[in-house]
Amino acid sequence: MWVNFLWRAALSPGRRAHSALAQLRCVLDRELEGIRGAGTWKSERVITSRQGPCIRVEGISGGILNFCANNYLGLSSHPEVIQAGLQALEEFGAGLSSTRFICGTQSIHKNLEAKIARFHQREDAILYPSCFDANTGLFEALLTPEDAVLSDELNHASVIDGIRLCKAHKYRYRHLDMADLEAKLKEAQKHRLRLVATDGAFSMDGDVAPLQEICRLAAQYGALVFVDECHATGFLGPTGRGTDELLGVMDQVTIINSTLGKALGGASGGYTTGPEPLISLMRQRSRPYLFSNSLPPAVVGCASKALDLLMESNTIVQSMAAKTRRFRSKMEAAGFTISGADHPICPVMLGDARLSSQMAEDMLKKGIFVIGFSYPVVPKGKARIRVQISAVHSEEDIDRCVEAFVEVLSPSLVADCILL
Repeated sequence: MWVNFLWRAALSPGRRAHSALAQLRCVLDRELEGIRGAGTWKSERVITSRQGPCIRVEGISGGILNFCANNYLGLSSHPEVIQAGLQALEEFGAGLSSTRFICGTQSIHKNLEAKIARFHQREDAILYPSCFDANTGLFEALLTPEDAVLSDELNHASVIDGIRLCKAHKYRYRHLDMADLEAKLKEAQKHRLRLVATDGAFSMDGDVAPLQEICRLAAQYGALVFVDECHATGFLGPTGRGTDELLGVMDQVTIINSTLGKALGGASGGYTTGPEPLISLMRQRSRPYLFSNSLPPAVVGCASKALDLLMESNTIVQSMAAKTRRFRSKMEAAGFTISGADHPICPVMLGDARLSSQMAEDMLKKGIFVIGFSYPVVPKGKARIRVQISAVHSEEDIDRCVEAFVEVLSPSLVADCILL
């Protein structure tokens, strides 16, 4: 009888729940220790100022030069952008407390969508809370089991996740390998629609997709072209329209997804722009759009003003290109290996995960804010520090960053680590 009591007590809901929680903690502790042991732990530094070329960081006295933000055009703290956000906040409120199709569409949302479509020279556009949402919302709503999607193996995680959600046949081609893409296109001829999906600029390597060749192959094999332009919109191409403008194929790319959270104000938000029937379909079927609250008015106001500033002049775009060349040339002259070409994403290749993490900490002591990237964000053995140039960096800022790299680590040691 006493044994039965103990047995029932051990199986009581409260004890079972406690046991399950204890088991979960053990599993999580092992996972976290594995991350620490691999040298890939990601800590979060706390910024106590506005975003900009010079910031303040909790626990560190004095200003720190920031070389790791996606603030490509320096508009995150631009006074006109801030004022536009304040005006939208005052006029349209803090938020909509609704999705777009219920009671969450204001005139400023429609105006921004129209402005985005004009900027990209497309028929229509649709806003999302982020470009991650735009990417996870597109493929599932558009493609069926009759269709096929062909994706570059190094596409952004949000593109990969979006493709995983759809029921189309999936083909993955080697990074920037046009021969492999053509082979996959030949194999995919049996499907109804064929969609080639690529990043315009790849965020970890700073390289640009060969859109001219991709579009030529797409036309030859009856495929559509999708480009994620998050790391191109606002600053690549003569007027900042992106990689399709840079490479002269604006009329050949079918769908563009991009973000408002980088060059265009840096707050939040993403979008899809393309043919009007496609955008109409997204409004009816795209789950992140249908089941997410509308973008807050202040975010919409900031992004709209950022686009205005960009369309008024391309001076800021040209300024950033010159500063990018300055950093790359000086680092290469100092013996460092910089991945990519002519993109403000300038990955300083180190190879070793622990080295990249420690070097980022040492750079902070020198007054330079950079972050080390390692597996699983990049492949094993490809650890790096990703430097990002902004139009609001001065030439002195750039020169100081190069000097800090040289002071912290000799290029010969970096070469040894990469060889290992």
